[in-house]
Formats: sequence, C-alpha cells, structure tokens
Amino acid sequence: MKIYPYFEQAFILKRYKRFMVDIRLANGEEMTVHCPNTGSMRNCWAEGGLCWFSRTDKPHRKLLGTLELTVTPEGFLCGVNTQRSNYLVREGIECGIIKELQGYKDICAEVKYGSEKSRIDFLLSKAGQDCYVEVKNVTFGIGGGRILFPDAVTERGVKHLRELIKMVDQGHRSILVFCVQHTGAKTVGLADEIDPYYAQVMQQALSAGVEVIAYSCRLSPEEIAVEKRLPFIL
Repeated sequence: MKIYPYFEQAFILKRYKRFMVDIRLANGEEMTVHCPNTGSMRNCWAEGGLCWFSRTDKPHRKLLGTLELTVTPEGFLCGVNTQRSNYLVREGIECGIIKELQGYKDICAEVKYGSEKSRIDFLLSKAGQDCYVEVKNVTFGIGGGRILFPDAVTERGVKHLRELIKMVDQGHRSILVFCVQHTGAKTVGLADEIDPYYAQVMQQALSAGVEVIAYSCRLSPEEIAVEKRLPFIL
C-alpha cells in the first residue's frame, strides 16, 4: 500500500475518549486527530513520542487528521489504524504474499454470514469450496519480539471465533489472519492474562479446524505492506 500524500510527522501528547488524540506538529501547532483503534493501544506509544498522521479533505469530518503510526517506548513502529489491516491483507492475497490464501477465484469483502448476524472480512470462493477469512490488527508488544492479541477484552473477537467454528462445522474453510503492524514482531501469541475467555475459545477454534496465521508488515510514512509469515505460538 503506497501512501500518498505521505503521512505527516508529529509528537503524540495524549489519548482520550478512546477516539481522540492530541498531537503537536513540528511548527509547534497543536491538533486533535481521530484515533481509529478501539483497543487499549498498550505499549504502542509514549507521551511526547513521534507519531505520523494522515489528513482528509472530506468537509463533513470534524477531525481532519487520523493517527496512523506511533513509535513504541522501545523504538519500534506500530500501525495503529485498524481500518488499514483489511486492505493490507487483501493486497497480500492479490500480490501472492499470503501463500495460504492463493487459488481462489473471487474475493468478496464484508459479506453477511452466520447465525450471530456477523460480517466476514473476506469470503474467498472457488469451485466447490468457500473460505471465510477474519482479519485482526495486532500491535501489543511485550518485549523480545513477542506480539500478543488482544490488548483488551474483546467480546467481538470471541463472537468471530464462534462464527468461524460454525463455518468449519458446515464443511467450509475458516482462517483467522493476524495482521501484525509492529516492526519488532518475531512471534505472535495470545494475551490470555488480558482476556482468558478469548484464549479458551481460541483453543476450541483450533481444535475444530479453524486455521490461524500471522503476517508481519513493513511500515513507513510512505508505504505499508504485508511482508512475511510469523510463527503463531500459544
């Protein structure tokens, strides 16, 4: 994903009301931007640290900037805009980077499915087989290259796992893709101390045949792209 115009650099001051972040531009001007991340963003930033944001020219937007990248206390880059992860995974499929999802004829996004009235991120189809793909953005680093999901209790995430299990039971293929927007990532696992129930349902999903894969991303103010597969270790 080529970024144009390039993200602009600033310094992050504080996050509040979950979706608002105050930043300071290089010229000293302060600005409030939108934070497109419902998680805790734990370990993703430090007060006064570098960040990057995008601007919008949409007149109806109250906040004309969106937080995109942050620098962790350890100096790594994080992609905190969770709305980009689906685009990154789709690009990774179409470019052949995500090997496990090749060979499908059609890719449909945001398809309604399941008994809990969900929307699957991607429905991949070919003759005789459907593949249900759920995408999760991952940024919670705990040191040593270990990146965990989730960074906050996620009832929605549990719901998605239940739906994926049901699709396997119906004879389809189900895959959860962790899109890891953290440049320090070496392995991916579960934050069972934060959400033990999610970890429990994940074990059920794996036993049922749901596949889990993780891919790292290269990150810069000019480009973000899926790069390589990472080990998923419980």
